[in-house]
Amino acid sequence: MPASTQPGPFAGWLGGHAAPLTHLDPEAPLDDLEPLRDLIGDARVVAIGEHSHFIDEFVRLRRRLLRFLVERCGFTVLAFEYGFSEGFPIDAWAQGEGTDDDLTGHLAEAIPVGVDDPLRWIRRHNATASRPVRFAGIDIPAAGGSLLPALAPVADYLRRIDPEALSSIETATRIAASFAGTSAAAAAPAWARLPAADQDALTAALTRLLIRFRAVEPLYVSRGDRHGYDIALRRLEGACQADYGFRAMAGLFAGNGLTADTSARDVYMAESVLWHLERSEPGTRVVLAAHNAHIQKAPISFNGHLTGFPMGQHLHSALGDAYFALGMTSTGGHTGEMVRDEEARFGFRIEDTALEPPEPGSVEAAFAGAGLGLSIAGLRPARTQVGGADIGADTGPDRIRLQSTFLHTPVLDAFDGILHTPASTVTRDLEEGQTP
Repeated sequence: MPASTQPGPFAGWLGGHAAPLTHLDPEAPLDDLEPLRDLIGDARVVAIGEHSHFIDEFVRLRRRLLRFLVERCGFTVLAFEYGFSEGFPIDAWAQGEGTDDDLTGHLAEAIPVGVDDPLRWIRRHNATASRPVRFAGIDIPAAGGSLLPALAPVADYLRRIDPEALSSIETATRIAASFAGTSAAAAAPAWARLPAADQDALTAALTRLLIRFRAVEPLYVSRGDRHGYDIALRRLEGACQADYGFRAMAGLFAGNGLTADTSARDVYMAESVLWHLERSEPGTRVVLAAHNAHIQKAPISFNGHLTGFPMGQHLHSALGDAYFALGMTSTGGHTGEMVRDEEARFGFRIEDTALEPPEPGSVEAAFAGAGLGLSIAGLRPARTQVGGADIGADTGPDRIRLQSTFLHTPVLDAFDGILHTPASTVTRDLEEGQTP
């Protein structure tokens, strides 16, 4: 559906308020990003989104934004849509542990969503920086593909702290190993084929462990220390949330799932961001990289059905305007559509798909109507300046790209800013055979 040739009130406002950007190159000078400093203000968490994973322009822009926020605004943590449990060895590597080549091994089983390049920049930066940048994983283990990255270190912890509880973790590990995959797309179908008795036994073992962890906290801390306990508990919580997610996904695919039941992963990610913030030195500021659908502040609905409350909504509730959601999108180009395929390594294949012209009412149509190219716009002022006081959400865009389709959402409420590029290109830096 082609965009309207007559720009609406939001497009007119956008044309007068968006700031042009001049570079995609991550190593280019950063002066064109200076408008971002005023947009984010004193935000403690700046989330950088993308309408699709596997997009070259978004990977490059994210690197530029990370550089700017670190070098010019004093941010010292990169939080990524990457496993909480798996994030600790990655952070150690970013601080200088091991060799440069070790990162390839660390990321060997991870979906290639663009974490490699910023990590290599952080390691180089930290080699000479007076204030090192840390890396923080925030996601459930293996993005829901396997409970093992969380359960294995919890088992190690219990062998030292509470050997009496080992039978429960061993039961959970045995069942989890039987359906472990490289992503939720691979693991969820395998979980669904488990006997119901195994599904229930896994949930029961994890629940028993979680309740014991919380009930005997003073004992665990006395036998070890507070930091070790906090990490082990958070890992176990991630395994529990991921286990819940398998049931939620099964219900979603079967058409009989509970309302908004897929929210468990997003609330875990939001709580992980806050977990890292609470344990960082005062004044710490976090760059948060994740999909637009995770960072937005408005609920996610498809075809009028509420499907989830995103991480951004939880963070906005906790932090207020100290949370800034910057969505990234493109007017045209291509996207990497993720098509379920159990024979593919990650449970899906990536299809290079041409994007249709932006739909009327979309934020992309507004950028096109305003004649804007590579640019950035803060949306907070638009909530009161477009069409009159307090009615910006009614006159603003009501949808934004989500892969090759559009997600209907009140964009001015869902995002605090938009970074727009005229075209997107599927990255070729993917596993061989993943793209056609």
